[in-house]
This record gives sequence, C-alpha cells and structure tokens, in this order.
Amino acid sequence: MKNLKNILYKVSIESVVGSTDRHVATLQYDSRKIKQDDVFVAIKGGVFDGHTFISKAIGLGAVVIICQHLPEKLADSVTYIKVVNTGKALAVMASNYFETPSDNLKLIGITGTNGKTTIATLLYELFKNAGYKVGLLSTVKVMVDQKEYPSTHTTPDSLAINAYLSQMSSEGVEFCFMEVSSHGIHQFRTEGLVFAGGVFTNLSHDHLDYHASFAEYRDVKKSFFDQLPANAFALVNGDDKNGSVMLQNTKAKPYTYALKSYADYRVQIIENQFSGLLLKVNDNDVWVRLIGSFNAYNLTAIYGTAELLGLETTETLRIMSALENVNGRFQYFTSDSNVTTIIDYAHTPDALKNVLETINAIRSKNETLITVIGCGGDRDKTKRPKMGHIASAMSTKVIFTSDNPRSEIPEQIIAEMEAGVAAQNYKKTLSITDRKQAIKTACQLAQPNDIILIAGKGHETYQDIKGVRNDFNDYEISQKLLIDLQK
Repeated sequence: MKNLKNILYKVSIESVVGSTDRHVATLQYDSRKIKQDDVFVAIKGGVFDGHTFISKAIGLGAVVIICQHLPEKLADSVTYIKVVNTGKALAVMASNYFETPSDNLKLIGITGTNGKTTIATLLYELFKNAGYKVGLLSTVKVMVDQKEYPSTHTTPDSLAINAYLSQMSSEGVEFCFMEVSSHGIHQFRTEGLVFAGGVFTNLSHDHLDYHASFAEYRDVKKSFFDQLPANAFALVNGDDKNGSVMLQNTKAKPYTYALKSYADYRVQIIENQFSGLLLKVNDNDVWVRLIGSFNAYNLTAIYGTAELLGLETTETLRIMSALENVNGRFQYFTSDSNVTTIIDYAHTPDALKNVLETINAIRSKNETLITVIGCGGDRDKTKRPKMGHIASAMSTKVIFTSDNPRSEIPEQIIAEMEAGVAAQNYKKTLSITDRKQAIKTACQLAQPNDIILIAGKGHETYQDIKGVRNDFNDYEISQKLLIDLQK
C-alpha cells in the first residue's frame, strides 16, 4: 500500500473532495483492472472517455478518483481529486508511485520521424556489448537487461514505462534507451521522467492524421527538448532544418551531428556497399555492417551519444563495427538464384525515399528493382500519393498492395497511392490487393541479380484487417516463396 499524499506530489490539483490522508493499492486507468483500494484515473481518450467508467470503477473497489470534472453524484468514502489533465497527472503519479525510477539510471530519449528504433536498439546493443546492464523501450521490444518483453506501442503508457524503469532500477540497469513518439509526448506519457539526454533524428511527413499540422507535429517534438534538465544533453541532426528548432529553448547542453555540415560529430561516407559502410567519424575510420546514408546518420548519433555518456572512443568504434541491422530495418537476404530481397519498415515518404536512394546508389542499374509497397489504413491519407510517386519514380517496377488496411477498403488505399504516379511511370506499376500474392508476383518477376524491396511493415508479424490481426511476416513469406520458386 502507498500513501496517497506521496503519490500526488507535484500533481497540479484544482480541487479535492474527501481525504488524501489514506493508503491505496495501485494506479489504474483501465476500469476493467480495478481492484479493492485502487486509484482510478479517468483519461479522456480519442475513442473512450474514462469519466464514463467512474461508477464502474468505484463498484469494483476504487477508493480514489482522479478526474477532470467531478461526477454529479459523489460516493461516500471515496476521494475525488480534480486535475487540469488526467493524462499528465497519471504520468506524474506513476513516477511517484514507483519512487522516480528514472532518477536511478541514465535515461536517453530518441525522437524524430525516422531512425528512432535503429538508434535506440543499437545503443542498447552497444552498451550491452561494452559490459553494462542496459534497458530498451522500443517499437519492436522492451528489454530489461537480458529479459525481453513484447512491445505494444512506440512509447508505452506512463504506468508501463515507470513499471519497466522500476524493474530496471532494481536489477541494476545503468542506461536505458527509449523511443519517444510524438503521440507519447502529446499524451504526457513521458511527463515526470528524468532524462539524462535527448536525441533528435529528423522530421518529415507523418502522423498528420493525429496532429493538426506539420507545425504542431514539430512543436510537440520540440517540447520534449524544452523539458530536458540543464544537466542533460541534447544531440540533434544538424543537417535537418528542424534540428536548430529543437535546441531553441532547451536548458540541456546542445550538440549536433551531421553528414553535410559542420557539427560536433561529423561523418563522411567513404564506401557504400551491400556488405556495409566505410565511415570516417570525427577523423576515425570504421567499417560497419549497416548501409545507406540514413544509417550513416543513425550511427553518428549512436557514436555521439556513446561519447556523451562516457564510453571510450576506441571501444565505441570496435563495438559499432560489429553491430547488425535491426529486425525489419533494411534487413536483407540473397537467395540461391542471387535475388536480393530487402525488408524495411519505411512507411513515410522520407523513409521510402531514403531506402530507395540507398539501393539505387549501390546497384549497377543493370538489375531490376521491384518495390512492393502499401499504406496503412486509418492513418494519414495525405502521404499516400507521395508514397506512390516516390516508389514509381525510383523503382524499375512497383507493385501496390495492402499494408495494414484496418477498417478501410484496401482498393481505395491503393487508388490513393496510384493517384501520385506520374504519367510516364504508369507502365511500371501493378496493383495486387493480396499482400502475399503481391510478394509472390515480385518473386516470380525477379531474375538473377535483381533486387526486391518489400516496404512498410518491417518487423511486424501480423496484418491488421477489419480489427483482426492475421499472422503475416514479410521476411519469412518472401524467403519461403523464393525457396519454393527455385525447386
């Protein structure tokens, strides 16, 4: 049991009905999980409003209600606490409940449109291989030292974050690398956390189904850096025009990394092949197994973060040279017939452009580049024609197909992608709604030395259709299809 007054420390309270001098069991924002003596936090979400479940929560045993407006009827012996924003209050309370676990380790937040997962995951691998106990909160998975847990969101809810950080703290974890999404920042999931540093990757077209405008999307990202403490560092991509925006009001010590301009951490690409990159990072040569200019940026951010956290330069470079691609991020294999298949999570115009530029910079142009691409349903529709334009302009052949259509009609999503195809590229395109059939067609069309890019889903092992998640793994399916075609 925890003292309610201690849990409420630093929460912005408007009014209180009842006593705060009491002990409570756990915090919950899902009324279905309420047990005796719990605190129920009524969150106003995009679909459900937790305030409508207050009576249910009390019936299940909640003794404290955190809300933005008081119900008309108040139950006896229940404490009601009115706050300005229940999402923000939950995050602060969660940190207090778990005794501010982020203060017991060095927590680094990585934000931006593209590259978050790669940077966070490879920093985890780098520090683990350097002999440290490390934590990871990412789109792909959660790691508490060597223990792996499934991930449901890029940035988990504030209760889950603090519970994981508490577990990390109790198990002696020294560093934690965390993806910080715009949704997570906007919904106050990171409120109350103590960050030792923040990394900004880049900013491009994404999530405009959620944010009202690109400016709002940018400013939400910026607010993360605005809140960093003075003893933290802020490392930003100096080649992205929004990098300087992130630093405008931060109290943290500013640093930059770049490929094209002067920066604290500067990288040059000496060689770029399918087997890897030869980089010069701050006058240090290093061969790495990742490829493409976007990974040169990612690796420089990793190098800079490691330096700022005190890792020795020679050790950082040694471990960097052995790092492998993150699952679903430019993950590739070559079949016995010498067809190279690349699986990538690229689901934004900028990410798709980066991947295709990387492939085109390496290939001799004598091979065919076949791109299989779709766009997610119930998400930002404005990027669909842009994705269609980029895929058709930068590939030899394109197959438009389903991604995660969710509640939308797949053929309509495909039609919106096709709308972006320039007239001269019409003949390059095919449309096959069934994703497996689309991948199979790409495999059938591919000749020796050709390249297949399957973009959009990356690490995902499912396809979301009408609310049902069906097993679907781009990497496994393409591997099996190519093997079967060789028989």
